[in-house]
Amino acid sequence: MLQKLFLLFAFCALTIGTFGQDAYLNAKSENTDKIYPGNTPYEVKIYPQKFKAKKPKNVIFLIGDGMGVSQVFSGITANQGHLFLENFRHIGFSKTQSADNYITDSAAGGTALACGVKTYNGAIGVDADTVKVKSILEEAADKGLATGLIATAAITHATPASFIAHQPSRNMYENIATDFLNTDIDVFIGGGNDHFTKRKDGRNLVKELEDKGYTYETDINKIAKVKSGKLAGLTAGVHNGRVAERGDMLPIATSTALNILDNSKKGFFLMIEGSQIDWGGHASSTVYIVEDMLDFDRTIGKALEFAAKDGETLVVVTADHETGGMALTGGDMSTGMVKADYPTTSHSAVMVPVFAYGPGAEEFMGIMENTDVHDKMKKLLLSK
Repeated sequence: MLQKLFLLFAFCALTIGTFGQDAYLNAKSENTDKIYPGNTPYEVKIYPQKFKAKKPKNVIFLIGDGMGVSQVFSGITANQGHLFLENFRHIGFSKTQSADNYITDSAAGGTALACGVKTYNGAIGVDADTVKVKSILEEAADKGLATGLIATAAITHATPASFIAHQPSRNMYENIATDFLNTDIDVFIGGGNDHFTKRKDGRNLVKELEDKGYTYETDINKIAKVKSGKLAGLTAGVHNGRVAERGDMLPIATSTALNILDNSKKGFFLMIEGSQIDWGGHASSTVYIVEDMLDFDRTIGKALEFAAKDGETLVVVTADHETGGMALTGGDMSTGMVKADYPTTSHSAVMVPVFAYGPGAEEFMGIMENTDVHDKMKKLLLSK
């Protein structure tokens, strides 16, 4: 009861401040957004399935927020029949239900994947009793591995926050930003600059990060030039814009992080979120979903390119939940046209796909709980 009262108070106190952060939840779709007309497809490479070891030295974990099977197939159709996801031969499904709801939110879904516990909707890195639970990223750092986080949303938003912060409410953005100072994360790139620099408590967390040895940049082109050391890349005040505005921010950020983290002799853990597939679902916009699905897939291509060359890297791709109940009602593989409809502007309860490539990929087959994804990655990466 006390927990629920606290959360209600926190929600009321933060509602005004967070409305702008989550305006995408109320986005409306025009009829023209229901049909993606098609575009020039990009080339998809197929990588070898031979690896150097049975267990990985590194894990690259990619989360397509809101990405269900329909979103994946919309991308396949839009790119005229092929995605980098075709490289994944080991495929399963994850059940996404949270501790208190048949339909999870991104905070509980992210916490299940990051920390291996079912928790209540809205929770960040804490269990159902609001007790802090270490994430796989934090446990990797404790064992001397390098670590990183990337998102097209604010880096303080629900999914990335679940890997590094411990707060009773996802809306506590400034508290989440403060939690970045409590870790030794090597690289983080995403939006959320305001949560570090324009704070109610007057603290300038960027100055504190620089004092800890971080290079701080806001321009993705300058971020791309960083090759070593610790990097804090905050590319937007809150969230990055859509693909047309942010360009190749996500693939570039991924390549940059991999270059830096690969300096670690002990290995690394990197989480990358394609945040805005979810936002397209909230907006019932096929155009938005497809654009971000393709951007996410090209980012997966960067991860696969690294993993195939390295031979000791496990790549896992999944979602925290599906958004919109996306139903594909028409399409054309020859032109890339995709037509869809949506029964909801919220999340749905369906299982989401899990894809794996690299050493240990066979562990990710079948139907599993979202917490199992965490457990399998942790066992493979940290149980030496």
